[in-house]
Amino acid sequence: MTSQTSQKSKNKVWFIFAIVIVLLLIGLIFWQSNSTKKSAPSEQQKTADTSEQKAALTVTVIQPEQQNWKQTFTANGNVAAWQEVVIGSELSGQRLTHVNVNVGDEVKRGQVLAEINSDSIRADLTAAKASYAEAQAILADATSNYKRIQQLKNTGAISAQEAMQYQTSQSTAQARLQAAKAQIESHQLRLAQTQVISPDNGVISARTATVGALAQTSQELFRLIRNHRLEWRAEVTTTDLYKLKLGMTAQIFSPDPAQPAVVGQVRMISPVIDPQTRYALVYVDLPATQAVKMGMFVKGEFHLGEKSALTIPQTALLLRDGFAYVFIVGNNHRVAQQKVSVGRRWADRVEILDLPENVKLVASGTGFLADGDVVEIAKDIPDTPLTKQLVHSQGE
Repeated sequence: MTSQTSQKSKNKVWFIFAIVIVLLLIGLIFWQSNSTKKSAPSEQQKTADTSEQKAALTVTVIQPEQQNWKQTFTANGNVAAWQEVVIGSELSGQRLTHVNVNVGDEVKRGQVLAEINSDSIRADLTAAKASYAEAQAILADATSNYKRIQQLKNTGAISAQEAMQYQTSQSTAQARLQAAKAQIESHQLRLAQTQVISPDNGVISARTATVGALAQTSQELFRLIRNHRLEWRAEVTTTDLYKLKLGMTAQIFSPDPAQPAVVGQVRMISPVIDPQTRYALVYVDLPATQAVKMGMFVKGEFHLGEKSALTIPQTALLLRDGFAYVFIVGNNHRVAQQKVSVGRRWADRVEILDLPENVKLVASGTGFLADGDVVEIAKDIPDTPLTKQLVHSQGE
């Protein structure tokens, strides 16, 4: 009886122990279920927040556009006179008495620029004229004597030797008369040289003449820009040199932004390349203008005609770390950053050298994007000419 009671007690303990284990297992399963339910909304919320953060930027999509652009290249060079005439004195030892012009004055051909003291030359000219008159009288007397002797020679009253002497006297008097005439012409020429005359129309670019200075032969008194004609001597590289032809136009830009650009024409291309600088000079004729002055070092642009270009608005271009990028929009509204090569620029558009025409690009706001971002498209752009025109107007 006692053993049966003990056995029942053991069975009862094991039964209670089993129930406790089952309850613990049920509690553990219930706790894990609640924990999973609580964590699932948190992950979903995190994913939703991430998606919402990436798609926060709304963009406009555009496509590259083919345009005909003027093909140009720039160069630098000096503005110089087409021809600068050096005007000097042909007399020596005479002082300047008058200087009639200054730097910047416009002059005409034959205008008197300066005058040199002519008193001594006029005195020499008067003496030469007196000598000429004396030579004329001597020649007249010698001619009269020779004619009279010729008449006596035929009668035999005078010898042939005496007749020859009279003929020699006449020839000598004739030579003296010619020498006196040459002296007059020489002094008249020197008198004319006392006036420094402008050889052509133009403007005075330099002046060293001063009143009271002693003139010397070949001494520079003035410099003259002939016909106000200037030229731009552009320094062009050997590569660009072969792009140019005579008659092409070029725009020269004044250092003063308020001045309009000056349009010139290529007159001559130098056949020689400087071995030191590796540049060649291209001479561009300039019209009369106040925008540029002689001696200025200015920039210019040569026009080479039109050439097709694949262009995008400048707002669609991202400059980062010295490189240019665009953002291509995929079908899933995810953008891909792509490095591109930039060519010419015109107004607010940029030429892209290595991009296909049929891609869709982010039009603006590229600085706020990163590679792989998801964007919202404000307006999908169909591939029609009208749409391209509207996109172009939006870019502008």
